[in-house]
Amino acid sequence: MNILLKSAKIIDPNSKFNNEIMDIYIKEGKIDQISKSINYKDKSNAKNSDIEFTAKNLHISPGWFDLHANFGEPGFEHNETLDTGCNAAIKGGFTGVMLMPNNIPSIDNRSMIDFILNKTSNLIVDVLPAGNITQNSIGDSIVEMHDMSEGGCKAFTDDKNSLMRNDVMKVAMLYSIDCNALIMNYPNDESLSKNGVMHEGTTSTRLGLKGIPYMAEEMMVDRDINLLKYTNSRLHLSYISTKDSVKKIKIAKKKGLTITADVALHNLFLTENHINNFDTRYKVLPPLREKEDINALIKALKDNTIDVISSDHTPISDEHKKVEFDNALNGIIGLESAFGLLCKHIAPKIGLSLLIEKISINPRKILQLPQESINIGNKANITLFDPEKEWEFTVDDIKSKSLNTPFIGTKMRGKALGIINKGILKVN
Repeated sequence: MNILLKSAKIIDPNSKFNNEIMDIYIKEGKIDQISKSINYKDKSNAKNSDIEFTAKNLHISPGWFDLHANFGEPGFEHNETLDTGCNAAIKGGFTGVMLMPNNIPSIDNRSMIDFILNKTSNLIVDVLPAGNITQNSIGDSIVEMHDMSEGGCKAFTDDKNSLMRNDVMKVAMLYSIDCNALIMNYPNDESLSKNGVMHEGTTSTRLGLKGIPYMAEEMMVDRDINLLKYTNSRLHLSYISTKDSVKKIKIAKKKGLTITADVALHNLFLTENHINNFDTRYKVLPPLREKEDINALIKALKDNTIDVISSDHTPISDEHKKVEFDNALNGIIGLESAFGLLCKHIAPKIGLSLLIEKISINPRKILQLPQESINIGNKANITLFDPEKEWEFTVDDIKSKSLNTPFIGTKMRGKALGIINKGILKVN
Protein backbone atom coordinates (compact mmCIF):
# COMPACT_ATOMS: atom_id res chain seq x y z
CA MET A 1 0.00 0.00 0.00
CA ASN A 2 1.36 3.39 -1.09
CA ILE A 3 -0.28 6.47 0.36
CA LEU A 4 -0.54 10.07 -0.79
CA LEU A 5 -1.49 12.70 1.78
CA LYS A 6 -2.77 15.88 0.15
CA SER A 7 -2.33 19.40 1.56
CA ALA A 8 -1.26 18.35 5.03
CA LYS A 9 0.19 20.85 7.49
CA ILE A 10 3.26 19.29 9.07
CA ILE A 11 3.70 19.77 12.83
CA ASP A 12 7.13 18.40 13.62
CA PRO A 13 10.04 20.46 15.04
CA ASN A 14 12.48 17.87 13.71
CA SER A 15 11.24 18.21 10.13
CA LYS A 16 12.65 20.72 7.65
CA PHE A 17 9.02 21.11 6.51
CA ASN A 18 7.69 22.07 9.95
CA ASN A 19 4.58 24.26 9.76
CA GLU A 20 4.40 23.94 5.96
CA ILE A 21 1.43 22.61 3.97
CA MET A 22 2.71 19.85 1.72
CA ASP A 23 1.79 16.71 -0.16
CA ILE A 24 3.48 13.61 1.25
CA TYR A 25 3.94 10.41 -0.77
CA ILE A 26 4.57 7.26 1.26
CA LYS A 27 5.98 4.29 -0.62
CA GLU A 28 6.28 0.86 0.98
CA GLY A 29 6.08 2.32 4.48
CA LYS A 30 8.66 5.09 3.97
CA ILE A 31 8.31 8.77 3.09
CA ASP A 32 9.31 8.89 -0.58
CA GLN A 33 8.50 12.49 -1.48
CA ILE A 34 7.42 15.74 0.13
CA SER A 35 6.39 18.50 -2.22
CA LYS A 36 3.85 21.27 -2.72
CA SER A 37 2.03 19.15 -5.28
CA ILE A 38 2.22 15.41 -5.97
CA ASN A 39 0.00 13.27 -8.18
CA TYR A 40 0.76 9.62 -7.57
CA LYS A 41 -1.20 8.64 -10.71
CA ASP A 42 1.54 10.30 -12.76
CA LYS A 43 4.15 8.01 -11.21
CA SER A 44 5.34 5.15 -13.36
CA ASN A 45 5.26 2.82 -10.36
CA ALA A 46 1.76 3.74 -9.26
CA LYS A 47 -0.40 0.82 -8.18
CA ASN A 48 -4.13 0.36 -8.21
CA SER A 49 -3.92 -0.17 -4.45
CA ASP A 50 -2.45 3.30 -3.89
CA ILE A 51 -4.57 5.50 -1.63
CA GLU A 52 -5.03 9.24 -1.78
CA PHE A 53 -6.15 10.83 1.49
CA THR A 54 -7.37 14.35 1.95
CA ALA A 55 -9.38 16.10 4.61
CA LYS A 56 -10.37 19.61 5.59
CA ASN A 57 -7.71 21.25 7.79
CA LEU A 58 -5.53 18.14 7.63
CA HIS A 59 -2.54 18.21 9.99
CA ILE A 60 0.08 15.52 10.48
CA SER A 61 2.76 14.88 13.09
CA PRO A 62 5.04 12.05 14.15
CA GLY A 63 2.82 9.30 15.53
CA TRP A 64 1.61 9.93 19.07
CA PHE A 65 2.94 7.66 21.80
CA ASP A 66 1.17 7.11 25.12
CA LEU A 67 3.55 6.54 28.01
CA HIS A 68 0.99 5.01 30.39
CA ALA A 69 -1.63 2.59 29.10
CA ASN A 70 -3.28 -0.37 30.82
CA PHE A 71 -4.66 -3.08 28.52
CA GLY A 72 -5.43 -5.79 31.07
CA GLU A 73 -4.23 -8.80 29.10
CA PRO A 74 -3.11 -11.13 30.50
CA GLY A 75 -5.25 -11.48 33.61
CA PHE A 76 -7.88 -8.80 33.16
CA GLU A 77 -9.20 -9.49 29.68
CA HIS A 78 -12.72 -8.64 30.86
CA ASN A 79 -11.55 -5.00 31.14
CA GLU A 80 -9.39 -4.84 28.02
CA THR A 81 -7.45 -7.06 25.66
CA LEU A 82 -4.36 -6.23 23.66
CA ASP A 83 -6.54 -6.06 20.54
CA THR A 84 -9.24 -3.79 21.99
CA GLY A 85 -6.63 -1.60 23.65
CA CYS A 86 -4.88 -1.09 20.32
CA ASN A 87 -8.23 -0.29 18.69
CA ALA A 88 -8.74 2.39 21.36
CA ALA A 89 -5.26 3.72 20.62
CA ILE A 90 -5.98 3.92 16.88
CA LYS A 91 -9.24 5.75 17.53
CA GLY A 92 -7.32 8.25 19.65
CA GLY A 93 -4.56 8.72 17.07
CA PHE A 94 -1.80 6.85 18.88
CA THR A 95 0.66 4.77 16.87
CA GLY A 96 2.47 3.50 19.96
CA VAL A 97 1.83 2.79 23.63
CA MET A 98 3.80 1.66 26.63
CA LEU A 99 1.91 -0.91 28.66
CA MET A 100 1.99 -0.70 32.42
CA PRO A 101 2.78 -4.04 34.10
CA ASN A 102 -0.50 -4.41 35.94
CA ASN A 103 -1.20 -7.96 34.95
CA ILE A 104 -1.63 -11.48 36.26
CA PRO A 105 0.91 -12.97 35.93
CA SER A 106 3.13 -9.95 36.49
CA ILE A 107 5.42 -8.72 33.72
CA ASP A 108 8.45 -9.56 35.85
CA ASN A 109 10.35 -11.93 33.57
CA ARG A 110 11.53 -12.17 29.99
CA SER A 111 8.89 -14.70 28.96
CA MET A 112 6.15 -12.15 29.71
CA ILE A 113 7.98 -9.50 27.67
CA ASP A 114 8.21 -12.02 24.82
CA PHE A 115 4.51 -12.88 25.16
CA ILE A 116 3.34 -9.29 24.72
CA LEU A 117 5.80 -8.43 21.95
CA ASN A 118 4.96 -11.57 19.99
CA LYS A 119 1.20 -11.22 20.38
CA THR A 120 1.22 -7.58 19.24
CA SER A 121 3.87 -7.82 16.51
CA ASN A 122 1.30 -7.87 13.69
CA LEU A 123 -0.85 -5.05 15.05
CA ILE A 124 -0.65 -1.58 13.51
CA VAL A 125 0.07 0.00 16.92
CA ASP A 126 3.56 -0.37 18.37
CA VAL A 127 3.17 -1.97 21.80
CA LEU A 128 6.07 -1.68 24.23
CA PRO A 129 5.68 -3.48 27.56
CA ALA A 130 7.20 -1.96 30.67
CA GLY A 131 8.55 -4.49 33.12
CA ASN A 132 7.96 -4.59 36.84
CA ILE A 133 10.81 -3.39 39.02
CA THR A 134 10.12 -6.05 41.63
CA GLN A 135 8.83 -9.61 41.53
CA ASN A 136 5.01 -9.65 41.50
CA SER A 137 5.14 -5.89 42.07
CA ILE A 138 5.43 -6.55 45.81
CA GLY A 139 8.39 -4.23 46.34
CA ASP A 140 10.92 -6.67 47.78
CA SER A 141 12.95 -8.58 45.18
CA ILE A 142 14.27 -6.98 41.99
CA VAL A 143 13.51 -8.63 38.65
CA GLU A 144 16.15 -9.91 36.21
CA MET A 145 16.65 -6.52 34.59
CA HIS A 146 19.46 -7.51 32.25
CA ASP A 147 17.57 -10.47 30.81
CA MET A 148 14.38 -8.47 30.36
CA SER A 149 16.28 -5.56 28.78
CA GLU A 150 17.89 -7.91 26.28
CA GLY A 151 14.36 -9.07 25.44
CA GLY A 152 13.27 -5.53 24.53
CA CYS A 153 12.14 -4.02 27.83
CA LYS A 154 13.05 -0.32 27.89
CA ALA A 155 11.62 0.73 31.26
CA PHE A 156 10.84 -0.73 34.67
CA THR A 157 8.07 0.34 37.01
CA ASP A 158 5.66 -1.04 39.57
CA ASP A 159 3.29 1.66 38.34
CA LYS A 160 0.73 2.68 40.97
CA ASN A 161 2.39 0.31 43.48
CA SER A 162 4.96 2.91 44.41
CA LEU A 163 8.27 1.33 45.38
CA MET A 164 8.47 2.07 49.09
CA ARG A 165 11.74 0.45 50.19
CA ASN A 166 14.68 2.83 49.87
CA ASP A 167 17.25 0.02 49.64
CA VAL A 168 15.37 -1.76 46.85
CA MET A 169 14.92 1.45 44.88
CA LYS A 170 18.62 2.26 45.23
CA VAL A 171 19.71 -1.14 43.93
CA ALA A 172 17.19 -0.99 41.08
CA MET A 173 18.56 2.38 39.98
CA LEU A 174 22.13 1.07 40.11
CA TYR A 175 21.22 -2.04 38.09
CA SER A 176 19.42 0.06 35.51
CA ILE A 177 22.68 1.81 34.58
CA ASP A 178 24.32 -1.38 33.29
CA CYS A 179 21.36 -2.32 31.10
CA ASN A 180 20.62 1.27 30.05
CA ALA A 181 17.04 1.04 31.26
CA LEU A 182 14.73 3.70 32.62
CA ILE A 183 13.38 3.51 36.15
CA MET A 184 9.87 4.93 36.43
CA ASN A 185 8.23 5.51 39.80
CA TYR A 186 4.91 6.91 40.88
CA PRO A 187 5.77 9.04 43.94
CA ASN A 188 3.30 8.05 46.63
CA ASP A 189 4.24 7.34 50.24
CA GLU A 190 1.64 4.72 51.07
CA SER A 191 2.13 5.20 54.80
CA LEU A 192 0.70 8.70 54.32
CA SER A 193 -1.90 7.95 51.62
CA LYS A 194 -3.21 4.66 53.04
CA ASN A 195 -6.98 4.31 52.67
CA GLY A 196 -7.20 7.75 51.04
CA VAL A 197 -9.71 8.00 48.19
CA MET A 198 -9.39 11.64 47.07
CA HIS A 199 -7.35 14.79 47.60
CA GLU A 200 -7.07 15.84 51.24
CA GLY A 201 -8.68 19.23 51.60
CA THR A 202 -11.91 21.06 52.34
CA THR A 203 -13.88 18.97 49.84
CA SER A 204 -12.81 15.64 51.34
CA THR A 205 -13.66 16.95 54.82
CA ARG A 206 -17.09 18.13 53.68
CA LEU A 207 -17.83 14.81 51.96
CA GLY A 208 -16.49 12.74 54.84
CA LEU A 209 -13.95 10.94 52.64
CA LYS A 210 -10.41 10.10 53.71
CA GLY A 211 -7.91 12.24 51.85
CA ILE A 212 -4.52 11.77 50.22
CA PRO A 213 -2.27 14.64 51.32
CA TYR A 214 0.18 16.57 49.17
CA MET A 215 3.09 15.30 51.20
CA ALA A 216 2.44 11.68 50.25
CA GLU A 217 3.63 12.59 46.77
CA GLU A 218 6.17 15.27 47.64
CA MET A 219 8.11 13.30 50.25
CA MET A 220 8.53 10.46 47.76
CA VAL A 221 9.69 12.93 45.10
CA ASP A 222 12.37 14.08 47.55
CA ARG A 223 13.39 10.48 48.22
CA ASP A 224 13.67 9.56 44.57
CA ILE A 225 15.63 12.68 43.67
CA ASN A 226 18.11 12.00 46.48
CA LEU A 227 18.58 8.43 45.27
CA LEU A 228 19.00 9.68 41.72
CA LYS A 229 21.72 12.05 42.91
CA TYR A 230 23.45 9.14 44.68
CA THR A 231 23.23 6.62 41.81
CA ASN A 232 23.61 8.98 38.84
CA SER A 233 21.11 6.91 36.89
CA ARG A 234 17.99 7.86 34.87
CA LEU A 235 14.69 8.50 36.63
CA HIS A 236 11.20 9.22 35.38
CA LEU A 237 8.54 10.38 37.85
CA SER A 238 5.03 9.39 36.81
CA TYR A 239 1.69 11.12 37.29
CA ILE A 240 2.91 14.34 38.94
CA SER A 241 -0.03 16.20 40.49
CA THR A 242 1.12 18.88 42.97
CA LYS A 243 2.66 22.33 42.68
CA ASP A 244 5.49 21.58 45.12
CA SER A 245 6.43 18.39 43.24
CA VAL A 246 6.87 20.59 40.18
CA LYS A 247 9.21 22.88 42.11
CA LYS A 248 11.35 19.97 43.28
CA ILE A 249 11.66 18.49 39.78
CA LYS A 250 12.57 21.88 38.33
CA ILE A 251 15.40 22.30 40.85
CA ALA A 252 16.65 18.76 40.13
CA LYS A 253 16.78 19.51 36.40
CA LYS A 254 18.68 22.74 37.00
CA LYS A 255 21.25 20.72 38.96
CA GLY A 256 21.82 18.56 35.89
CA LEU A 257 20.18 15.37 37.14
CA THR A 258 18.79 13.03 34.47
CA ILE A 259 15.18 13.30 35.53
CA THR A 260 11.96 13.47 33.51
CA ALA A 261 8.31 13.54 34.48
CA ASP A 262 4.80 13.17 33.14
CA VAL A 263 1.30 14.21 34.09
CA ALA A 264 -1.99 12.41 33.43
CA LEU A 265 -4.18 14.49 31.14
CA HIS A 266 -7.19 14.56 33.50
CA ASN A 267 -5.03 16.12 36.23
CA LEU A 268 -4.57 19.12 33.93
CA PHE A 269 -8.15 20.36 33.97
CA LEU A 270 -10.27 18.42 36.50
CA THR A 271 -10.30 19.36 40.20
CA GLU A 272 -11.41 17.77 43.46
CA ASN A 273 -14.74 19.61 43.08
CA HIS A 274 -15.82 17.16 40.39
CA ILE A 275 -16.29 14.61 43.18
CA ASN A 276 -19.02 16.66 44.89
CA ASN A 277 -21.67 14.09 43.96
CA PHE A 278 -19.53 11.06 44.82
CA ASP A 279 -19.16 10.31 41.12
CA THR A 280 -16.75 7.36 40.95
CA ARG A 281 -15.89 8.13 37.32
CA TYR A 282 -13.68 10.90 38.72
CA LYS A 283 -11.91 8.62 41.19
CA VAL A 284 -8.29 8.43 40.01
CA LEU A 285 -4.79 8.04 41.39
CA PRO A 286 -3.14 10.43 41.95
CA PRO A 287 -6.32 12.21 42.99
CA LEU A 288 -7.71 15.28 41.32
CA ARG A 289 -6.15 18.23 43.13
CA GLU A 290 -6.83 21.98 43.32
CA LYS A 291 -6.85 24.77 40.74
CA GLU A 292 -3.48 26.12 41.88
CA ASP A 293 -1.95 22.70 41.23
CA ILE A 294 -3.38 22.70 37.71
CA ASN A 295 -1.90 26.14 37.09
CA ALA A 296 1.51 24.92 38.26
CA LEU A 297 1.29 21.81 36.05
CA ILE A 298 0.41 23.89 32.98
CA LYS A 299 3.34 26.21 33.66
CA ALA A 300 5.58 23.16 34.09
CA LEU A 301 4.55 21.92 30.65
CA LYS A 302 5.41 25.29 29.13
CA ASP A 303 8.87 25.49 30.68
CA ASN A 304 9.57 21.76 30.10
CA THR A 305 9.77 20.82 33.76
CA ILE A 306 7.16 18.21 32.85
CA ASP A 307 8.08 16.41 29.66
CA VAL A 308 5.09 14.24 28.78
CA ILE A 309 1.31 14.14 28.94
CA SER A 310 -0.06 10.61 29.27
CA SER A 311 -3.60 9.28 28.97
CA ASP A 312 -3.29 6.90 31.94
CA HIS A 313 -5.82 4.75 30.08
CA THR A 314 -7.25 2.45 32.76
CA PRO A 315 -10.22 0.28 31.75
CA ILE A 316 -12.41 -0.85 34.67
CA SER A 317 -15.60 -2.90 34.56
CA ASP A 318 -18.90 -1.54 35.89
CA GLU A 319 -18.86 -3.95 38.82
CA HIS A 320 -15.77 -2.19 40.16
CA LYS A 321 -16.84 1.36 39.30
CA LYS A 322 -20.56 1.53 39.98
CA VAL A 323 -20.15 0.97 43.71
CA GLU A 324 -19.68 3.13 46.80
CA PHE A 325 -16.94 5.73 46.34
CA ASP A 326 -14.69 4.19 48.98
CA ASN A 327 -14.83 0.80 47.24
CA ALA A 328 -14.54 1.90 43.62
CA LEU A 329 -11.30 1.28 41.77
CA ASN A 330 -9.22 4.19 40.48
CA GLY A 331 -9.04 5.02 36.82
CA ILE A 332 -10.45 6.55 33.62
CA ILE A 333 -10.18 5.30 30.05
CA GLY A 334 -8.36 7.98 28.11
CA LEU A 335 -6.98 7.00 24.72
CA GLU A 336 -10.03 7.75 22.57
CA SER A 337 -10.82 11.12 24.17
CA ALA A 338 -7.26 12.32 24.86
CA PHE A 339 -6.67 14.63 21.91
CA GLY A 340 -10.13 16.19 21.97
CA LEU A 341 -9.66 17.11 25.62
CA LEU A 342 -6.08 18.30 25.17
CA CYS A 343 -6.95 20.56 22.25
CA LYS A 344 -9.90 21.95 24.15
CA HIS A 345 -8.25 22.56 27.52
CA ILE A 346 -4.46 22.54 27.08
CA ALA A 347 -3.49 23.60 23.54
CA PRO A 348 -4.85 27.16 24.04
CA LYS A 349 -2.47 27.51 27.01
CA ILE A 350 0.73 25.89 25.70
CA GLY A 351 0.30 25.91 21.91
CA LEU A 352 -0.27 23.06 19.46
CA SER A 353 3.40 22.45 18.62
CA LEU A 354 4.41 22.02 22.25
CA LEU A 355 1.41 19.78 22.86
CA ILE A 356 2.55 17.50 20.01
CA GLU A 357 6.02 17.33 21.55
CA LYS A 358 4.49 16.18 24.86
CA ILE A 359 2.52 13.33 23.28
CA SER A 360 4.78 12.30 20.44
CA ILE A 361 8.43 13.31 20.47
CA ASN A 362 9.27 13.41 24.18
CA PRO A 363 7.87 9.97 25.15
CA ARG A 364 10.07 8.32 22.52
CA LYS A 365 13.06 10.46 23.49
CA ILE A 366 12.73 9.43 27.15
CA LEU A 367 12.53 5.75 26.19
CA GLN A 368 15.40 6.16 23.70
CA LEU A 369 13.24 4.97 20.84
CA PRO A 370 13.88 6.00 17.20
CA GLN A 371 12.59 9.44 16.31
CA GLU A 372 10.76 9.10 13.02
CA SER A 373 10.58 12.70 11.88
CA ILE A 374 8.57 13.67 8.82
CA ASN A 375 11.46 13.84 6.37
CA ILE A 376 12.20 12.05 3.09
CA GLY A 377 13.62 8.57 3.59
CA ASN A 378 12.21 8.06 7.09
CA LYS A 379 9.72 5.44 8.15
CA ALA A 380 6.16 6.74 8.01
CA ASN A 381 4.94 6.71 11.60
CA ILE A 382 2.34 9.45 11.40
CA THR A 383 -0.83 10.69 13.08
CA LEU A 384 -3.45 12.50 10.99
CA PHE A 385 -5.57 15.07 12.82
CA ASP A 386 -7.64 18.23 12.73
CA PRO A 387 -6.83 20.40 15.77
CA GLU A 388 -9.94 22.57 15.35
CA LYS A 389 -12.66 20.04 14.55
CA GLU A 390 -15.58 20.28 16.98
CA TRP A 391 -17.40 17.08 17.85
CA GLU A 392 -19.18 15.26 20.64
CA PHE A 393 -17.65 12.27 22.38
CA THR A 394 -20.18 9.42 22.43
CA VAL A 395 -20.28 5.75 23.35
CA ASP A 396 -19.74 4.94 19.67
CA ASP A 397 -16.30 6.55 19.89
CA ILE A 398 -15.20 4.11 22.60
CA LYS A 399 -13.31 1.08 21.30
CA SER A 400 -12.23 -0.05 24.75
CA LYS A 401 -14.14 -2.90 26.39
CA SER A 402 -14.82 -0.63 29.36
CA LEU A 403 -16.88 2.55 29.62
CA ASN A 404 -15.40 4.16 32.77
CA THR A 405 -15.19 7.74 31.59
CA PRO A 406 -16.97 10.92 32.67
CA PHE A 407 -16.60 12.47 29.20
CA ILE A 408 -19.44 10.79 27.30
CA GLY A 409 -21.56 13.62 25.91
CA THR A 410 -18.69 16.14 26.22
CA LYS A 411 -18.09 18.65 23.42
CA MET A 412 -14.56 18.19 22.10
CA ARG A 413 -12.24 20.32 20.02
CA GLY A 414 -9.58 18.57 17.95
CA LYS A 415 -9.87 15.06 16.55
CA ALA A 416 -7.59 12.28 15.40
CA LEU A 417 -8.46 11.40 11.79
CA GLY A 418 -6.28 8.32 11.50
CA ILE A 419 -2.79 6.89 11.71
CA ILE A 420 -0.13 5.53 9.39
CA ASN A 421 2.25 2.87 10.69
CA LYS A 422 3.90 -0.26 9.31
CA GLY A 423 2.87 0.77 5.79
CA ILE A 424 -0.84 0.80 6.70
CA LEU A 425 -3.30 3.70 6.71
CA LYS A 426 -6.09 3.37 9.26
CA VAL A 427 -8.78 6.07 9.01
CA ASN A 428 -11.20 6.80 11.86
